[in-house]
Amino acid sequence: MAFKFFDKLSTDFTELLNDKEDYNVIIEVDKNENKKTFTAHSAVLRYRSSYFSKELANITQNENNIKTISKPDISVESFDIIIRYIYGGIVDLVNAESKFIFELMILADEFEFEELFKQVEIYLTETKASWLRGHFSLIYHTIFKQNNNKFKLLENFCNDIIAEYPNIIFDSEDFNSLSESAFVSIIKMDNLQMEEIKIWDKVIQWGINQNPELPSELEKWNNEDFMKLKTTLQNCLPHVRYFQIPSEDILYKVKPYMEIFNKQLLDDLLIHLILPDKLIESKILPPRTIPQSTIITNDHITEISSWIDRKDTIYSLNEIPYKFQLILRGSKDGFGPKTFWDMCHGHSNTVTILKVEDTDEILGGFNPLEWDKTKEENTWVETKDSFIFSLKNGNIQNSILSRVANEENAICYICSEEQVQYGICFGNDELLMGTHVNDFTKDKESWCTLNKSDYEKSIRTTGDEFTIIDYEVFEVVKR
Repeated sequence: MAFKFFDKLSTDFTELLNDKEDYNVIIEVDKNENKKTFTAHSAVLRYRSSYFSKELANITQNENNIKTISKPDISVESFDIIIRYIYGGIVDLVNAESKFIFELMILADEFEFEELFKQVEIYLTETKASWLRGHFSLIYHTIFKQNNNKFKLLENFCNDIIAEYPNIIFDSEDFNSLSESAFVSIIKMDNLQMEEIKIWDKVIQWGINQNPELPSELEKWNNEDFMKLKTTLQNCLPHVRYFQIPSEDILYKVKPYMEIFNKQLLDDLLIHLILPDKLIESKILPPRTIPQSTIITNDHITEISSWIDRKDTIYSLNEIPYKFQLILRGSKDGFGPKTFWDMCHGHSNTVTILKVEDTDEILGGFNPLEWDKTKEENTWVETKDSFIFSLKNGNIQNSILSRVANEENAICYICSEEQVQYGICFGNDELLMGTHVNDFTKDKESWCTLNKSDYEKSIRTTGDEFTIIDYEVFEVVKR
């Protein structure tokens, strides 16, 4: 049997840091007024860190046989944790701020402490997701600036956000300064929720901005100019889904840059325009994943998320703490109320979105409780967190939020016998989904807002019944 006393070993080695007799290395950190000197032992540094082993090999010792390492860009607080990790193998981040933890991870990567780096990266993605989203630009540009492909968890974290909200990157001020590896990692995503022609526009924009000497007017470009752009974009062009771009856009936006394509792709694009069913030699990449919603935009999602959290200000795109996971879509799954009860039963924290026919109106409601289709009689359920709303869209300039006023009548669960005719019901018929019995075969239903007795205010200017052209239900889950 082997007895292991790692705790005592760790404590004893950490005490070596206070040994002012046998040290032979001095490490100076921080160039500001907080400057501090640490003492260490070359044998410990060399065996614990390949980075320090290389550093020490290139430093000449002084007359007292001491080597000095200068690290002016590292804070005293950060290096104190690093040196204690080297000697004792313990890192305490209980009271550390998120930014400090992120900087510590970058430092662990620089010092080639792979074990520490991986553990801190896991800790950040699992416990500091909200901070990471709130500092998205800093995180994204930092990990790609390292250019070492080590930040896999953070890269995946960032790419999940970009896939859902690509404008975070594409409309940012520093878009044109993206590294090639970062840009390629984005445009190759199968789930990038952006029209292909807009992706093409961004590819051209990025490529041109890497070559500021190119003429500002395309008509003045010569063969050499096109070759410069082709060379710059050689790793980007294979990831554009050309055959998913509408014909008109091919003619007016892609064709002007035809000199950067190889002949086979150019021929196949022409064939595809004229004979779309004819087989071609070029590889056809599959369409990107269709966005979750066909009704609401990312701006709507930020607003609804803010209402759920009762924030006074609207979340920015990179701060959204939720994912909206589609449960059903009327145009795909059917408009009958029974479909709603069958598919949404057991789901909680749901947002229902409805598009009104012949208007710009987008209406909806939030239910924090589980939908329950098993009630034997119509049952009112109580909650203080439900709300109904109207979203700004088209001619509708401002969104309207109406929180529940009568909590006991927040939402009605329709009994199983009546679920063929009635679906979602917020308040006393405040927002009611119902199908006219005589028109049931048309597979459409009416919605109405009748009064505001159970919610703070009406979300429509009229109480007349109306017909929806589509509706969606999402489950809102924490990221």
